[in-house]
Amino acid sequence: MKTILYATDYSENSVSALRVAYILAKKFNAKLIIIHVFDIPITLASTVTLTYLKKEKKHYVKNRKMLKNFFAKHIDEPVNDQNISFVVDEENSVTNSLLEKAVKFSVDLICVGAKGTNTVKEFLLGNTAISLLRKSPCTLIVVPKGCEKIHFNKIIYATDFETADIFAINKLANIANKFNAQIRVVHITTGKENEVEAQMEWFKEDVRAKVDYAKIEFDLVFSEKFIEDLLWYLEHTKADVLVMLERKENTFYNKYFHSDLVKTMVKKSTVPLISFNIGGL
Repeated sequence: MKTILYATDYSENSVSALRVAYILAKKFNAKLIIIHVFDIPITLASTVTLTYLKKEKKHYVKNRKMLKNFFAKHIDEPVNDQNISFVVDEENSVTNSLLEKAVKFSVDLICVGAKGTNTVKEFLLGNTAISLLRKSPCTLIVVPKGCEKIHFNKIIYATDFETADIFAINKLANIANKFNAQIRVVHITTGKENEVEAQMEWFKEDVRAKVDYAKIEFDLVFSEKFIEDLLWYLEHTKADVLVMLERKENTFYNKYFHSDLVKTMVKKSTVPLISFNIGGL
């Protein structure tokens, strides 16, 4: 992991995400790009006038200063680190700006808070985190507000026994290795016990043959209430991070992780959520 992109709206909701991004950047010795996206009301931007250009320049100067102050307030380290850069962008869609910057800067991971504080913008443009879950070309981590103690000791991966899961777990192992973390692979199912146990054994063998990481354990949970029991599992195992693979196929996983349930998971989870896009594996 060489480059991490973190986005903020300066709210308390984004402070935990900043700390997660900074921890990861330090662990991987990665470049950390800290970005704020603003938009000038359309009434001001309807014509490119000298007044508008002055307002635009003022916004850039103001927000660059605010970014540095936000970082300094919440990260007790100097901001003159060469691996940290501050970017301000004018765009009426935060998602579009982040996707553009992810490509421009060859970003390996995008880090955002679970939600912002601007309810009007959220209503008009949709939740940035949810949009990125579907569109991000790279790994995404969504961090809920209030993660006071941020650790990467125990990482939960929700699986549906697919080939793509093997690639995702292998990628996850690279992150876990930096923290000497335990990975617990869980499958939540309504299937018949004997059949699912056989599938799990096959999957275990495949993972162990293809993923060079020793600290991996496997669990089965039989349930018809997927979200409720995944949340219970996170609490029961004292998980630090949840990991999912964003799929496009019509699979069991996709059935239970369609957009409404993903939104529910992002809103209810008290731990950071890492999403690997299947196209980026």
